[in-house]
Amino acid sequence: MFKEPLKNILERTDGSIGVLIMGTDGIAVEKVMSPDAVSDRLDEATAAEFTTLVKNAQRTGGEVNLGKINELVFACEETNIVIRLLSHEYFLVLALGPEGNLGRGRYELRKAELLLAREFDL
Repeated sequence: MFKEPLKNILERTDGSIGVLIMGTDGIAVEKVMSPDAVSDRLDEATAAEFTTLVKNAQRTGGEVNLGKINELVFACEETNIVIRLLSHEYFLVLALGPEGNLGRGRYELRKAELLLAREFDL
């Protein structure tokens, strides 16, 4: 059910490494990896580490009255990570190589969020 939207993100975003649906408990619901991806750049353990950052961002957004967090972007030397929140409990993680199309990735994550809204009661 969730694999097809993730495959679409991967196929439509140049330079994508992998995409996951994660729970804030640190457990991956679903994942799709590029066949030529370097597996240590995005695995479930790596994605689970971002759970703490998502929780902190959610808490901080509420504490300073900025509203609900929708998206987080981490630009690292070798990999860019885009996180799109689906609900308070679930989020999408997209990993891109340094040459990856960040704008297209963000767009595809937003489309997937709208598509998956019913499944996550958004």
